[in-house]
Amino acid sequence: MNKKFIMNTYSRFDVTFDYGKGCFLYDTNGKKYIDFASGIAVNSLGYGCKKIENTILNQSKKLLHCSNLYWSEPQIELAQKLCNNSSFDKAFFCNSGAEANEAALKLAKIYAKKNKGDNCTKFIAFKNSFHGRTIGALSLTGQDKYQKNFTPLMSEVKFAAYNDINSLKECLDKNVCAIFLEPIQGEGGIIPAKEEFLKEVRKICTENDIALIFDEVQCGMGRCGKLFAHQIYNINPDIVTLAKAIGGGIPMGAMLANDKFASSFGIGDHASTFGGNLLACACANVVVDEILNTNLLKNVAQMSAYFCEKLNKLKEKYSFIKDVRGLGLMLGMELDINPKDVVNNAFKEGLLILSAGSSVVRFVPPLIIDKKVADEGFFILEKVFKNIKGE
Repeated sequence: MNKKFIMNTYSRFDVTFDYGKGCFLYDTNGKKYIDFASGIAVNSLGYGCKKIENTILNQSKKLLHCSNLYWSEPQIELAQKLCNNSSFDKAFFCNSGAEANEAALKLAKIYAKKNKGDNCTKFIAFKNSFHGRTIGALSLTGQDKYQKNFTPLMSEVKFAAYNDINSLKECLDKNVCAIFLEPIQGEGGIIPAKEEFLKEVRKICTENDIALIFDEVQCGMGRCGKLFAHQIYNINPDIVTLAKAIGGGIPMGAMLANDKFASSFGIGDHASTFGGNLLACACANVVVDEILNTNLLKNVAQMSAYFCEKLNKLKEKYSFIKDVRGLGLMLGMELDINPKDVVNNAFKEGLLILSAGSSVVRFVPPLIIDKKVADEGFFILEKVFKNIKGE
């Protein structure tokens, strides 16, 4: 195949995958790979999930797309499930995490303009964060490497230090309309928020009528052990954004909000042609049902403990491993060597893992993973570490 027609926007591995089964991927040469990456936290139900396959088949026979000018049963059903199992009242559906974050930006801004005045347009985000690559989402992303070629961006964004309430307070003024954060920073290096910090942020937002927005694009949908990551902390944001795993592999995003903020959107204030597409919503209903009605979350808890045990044993053996952290099956191993060397060598041996930030190897396997598959992956990972150490 001639690859010259694809824009050079990804540093791609020299592989073309053909199919997947469970927690394994197979390339066009038939080589098997153990997947600890799940399409960057997307394929939470693994590969070849019969419920997803049957849903795609059945929905494709009925209707793939009509328009949001009309109602659709899969969309209504999904919105009800998400709201009934959270503190939110309304849902808006789109196609990606960046789009969900753009929708949240607009909702916070229109609420503030209607209730606090035209000058209330500022946002507070956090250093080391990642919220997407569209201009609005990029403006909230606290990493220069993503922003530098696209400036000027939105000017009314201040960046506080993550988990530092005093740094946040220094950014506050009467014209802040929203505080935007990841409960667990993903691309920034798998850094969980501290509960005390989130409680203080919630208090500040409530007292100052500021929208608290959680980006759960990577950490939501069961990945951290609950349907929503913020449920682990017992702290409710006003708005949450979702994507990645929600569609079971079909492109899908969502923004949920409580009535106070959701009511600010009127007809024509925001829209998405493909948002809430029948096929995407039908698949998302399967994902949510699996999270809520099976042992999937129990498996996340059990396998999270198992992964942490394995990772910490490696930490004890190899001095270049500095930290193990994360929640659920969103885990990171901080190294004082280049994590990309680990990722690249693991790939050669048939294990797919990811880097995060400048020093972290990231583990986001399918949520269906079991100990047998995990052991296969950790056997390869230790082989890579032994080679690095020169054993």
